[in-house]
Amino acid sequence: MAEEDGQGARSRCQVVVVGDHGTGKSGLIIALATDSFPDKPPPVLPPTCLPPDFYPSRVSLTIVDTSSRQQDKIKTETECKKADAIVLTYSDDLPRTLDRLSTYWLPELRRLEIKVPIVVVGCKLDLHDDRQSDIEQIMAPLMQEYREIETIIECSALKQVQKAVLHPTAPLFDQETRTLKPRCVRALKRIFMLCDRDKDGALNDAELNDFQVKCFNAPLQLSEIDEVKNVVSEKMAEGVNVDGLTLTGFLFLHALFIEKGRLETTWTVLRKYGYDDEIKLRDDLLQYPSFKRCADAFVELTEKALDFLKRDFVAFDADGDCALRPQQLEELFSTAPSSPWTELTYSDVAETNQVGGLTLNGFLSLWALMTMLEPRKSLSHLIYIGYPDNPSSAFHITNRRRRDRRRQRSDRVVYQCYIFGANKCGKSALLNALIGRPFTEAYERTEDTRYAVNVVDQIVGGRKTLVLREIIEESVSSLFEKKHALSSCDVAAFVYDCADAQSWKRAYELLVQVIAHQEITGYEIPCMIISAKDDLESVPSCTKGSTRVCTDMGLEATISVSTKLGDVGNLFQKIVDAAQHPHRSIPKTEAGRKFKHYRCLIQWSLTVAAVGFGAAVAGNAIYRLCVRRKC
Repeated sequence: MAEEDGQGARSRCQVVVVGDHGTGKSGLIIALATDSFPDKPPPVLPPTCLPPDFYPSRVSLTIVDTSSRQQDKIKTETECKKADAIVLTYSDDLPRTLDRLSTYWLPELRRLEIKVPIVVVGCKLDLHDDRQSDIEQIMAPLMQEYREIETIIECSALKQVQKAVLHPTAPLFDQETRTLKPRCVRALKRIFMLCDRDKDGALNDAELNDFQVKCFNAPLQLSEIDEVKNVVSEKMAEGVNVDGLTLTGFLFLHALFIEKGRLETTWTVLRKYGYDDEIKLRDDLLQYPSFKRCADAFVELTEKALDFLKRDFVAFDADGDCALRPQQLEELFSTAPSSPWTELTYSDVAETNQVGGLTLNGFLSLWALMTMLEPRKSLSHLIYIGYPDNPSSAFHITNRRRRDRRRQRSDRVVYQCYIFGANKCGKSALLNALIGRPFTEAYERTEDTRYAVNVVDQIVGGRKTLVLREIIEESVSSLFEKKHALSSCDVAAFVYDCADAQSWKRAYELLVQVIAHQEITGYEIPCMIISAKDDLESVPSCTKGSTRVCTDMGLEATISVSTKLGDVGNLFQKIVDAAQHPHRSIPKTEAGRKFKHYRCLIQWSLTVAAVGFGAAVAGNAIYRLCVRRKC
């Protein structure tokens, strides 16, 4: 099986040769390994190993011969499944073997779900040169039907086998449309942007030369640069302008290389810039020094990373409306394999303008959310869109919440609030209010965890990013089965419909569950009660109940809001303020007080015991010392 050298390139490959009896499989392998052709090759050769210095690519190649006998079918299938490439042979002097490619071998390889390149090799073509045009007519529809065929070659060109393994066509080029594949375009576009240091949209002579040296360790002469630009401009006028080679021309050149069979050129460029065989950045390039952290610590973007993102936002806001429309956002992420925000988690969770453009606050908020939930994804996409500095300068790990609680303040930038409550109590409306969505009477049930994120301006303390996470009622039980269920929660808000007594009852039950969980796990978090739908007539029992609970448990007074009237007051500022002062508004019950008192007594007893033991040991040592001196 293939092995990689840690730089995305393969260091060892295994090729399996299959085909009908008499097609020249064994002779083909011997000819490759010894540059000579045997008169009587054996029926099946043992595995042939070619050393790394056999080819300039420095890759060890193992070639496995197979038998076409029915009794050896299972062994042949096993070898095929372990292969990095398949060589499928036919003999030009045996027309039946050519027919068998489409009637047996290719369907059989497809049945085995072979996903590696298949190279069809014609042996003994020198015996029938006049049939070459007929063979081409036969092979054209064959390659159309079986896209897994990488290429069809003569045995004299067998070195193409290794080339097909190391530099496959399929990830780069669509044979049917004769165009570069989207992921290849995205990667080459990123490389172009990294090389375009002056950001003028073209590679000048110096930039082209630096690119050549980086990829191929050899400078270009001025005449060679002019020749490259002439080739492009003759075929595509927009490929070159007064500043140099444009992105269109850069992509055209690589399509031209591939069509002419020079795939190694494009693969060399991709691998020099860190791409693997799937045209994704290698894992070793996406390794942050360490994202390891305690459960109640978080990852945030640094000011340096935020400044880069702000500049990128402005650069892609071509119409200057202070928002990125979907096509502009797609253009921003066009150097990544795909947009990171197509998943449901990031859909419709941030602030947009009236025509659906993502505002700067919404853009930065989505980055903050992605960094909080999936820091490695955030890291990879920062690199994909061209973050120029060391990745370690883009992130930092925050203090643990427990430490912040002891310090009685938090200096973080991003805070998360869990929103609990019964169905139809108004949780989703609060999330919509945070991101500026208009109120709607139509009820739409939330089926899974939903987020909303936006920047909140504080009266004191600058701007913070607030993430609201809606906890659907049906998921509460499974949530609290996890020890660290509340580790990422800075504030827990309990919402009830002020006109529904059952809604208040459920909010109180959820509050009790949270208190019980935090008393068991030690994840103490500020809590607050929110009375929603304040435009309706409140049920007295709800008002009295929430007032009593806030008083008994030491919480801030219940906050009343009406999203229908657009009146949420300073709710979001209060949530952020509670998160910034994590020692306040932590609910206390009688059972919790007793448990905490008991725990303090145990700790005090252990301390006293330790001190007493230490004193006894010290006293004993002093006594022995005195005895020795008297003696």
